[in-house]
Amino acid sequence: MSDATVTASHAGIPYQVSLSDGLHQWLADEPAELGGGNQGPGPFQLLLSSLGACTAITLAMYARRKQWPLDGIQVQLRLSQEKPGNSRIARGIGLNGALDDAQRQRLLEIANACPVHKLLSGEIHIDSQLV
Repeated sequence: MSDATVTASHAGIPYQVSLSDGLHQWLADEPAELGGGNQGPGPFQLLLSSLGACTAITLAMYARRKQWPLDGIQVQLRLSQEKPGNSRIARGIGLNGALDDAQRQRLLEIANACPVHKLLSGEIHIDSQLV
């Protein structure tokens, strides 16, 4: 995988952050009950979105390459933080199409191989510096 970059900018609207990857722009925000404007998903929802999107894309690519009858994918995710440093993500995957049991099991295995799953499951180092 090549490097991925995103710039996050805060310009005074409480908790609203503009995000850009150079080609796309989107917002992150906090819900009103936390003082935000609820104009976009929060940071944890964005994290889960990355895993959900990667899972669905990986499964679609694999099924297409195998020419399997996969007509749709739904990925439901829940983040639970049991205590600091100990989090769990539950991922439910719905597969639509005339897939047999072996194909469905193989797609579950492939879901665990999506790049974001591997990133989140591995050791991550975050290097912070002032720029």
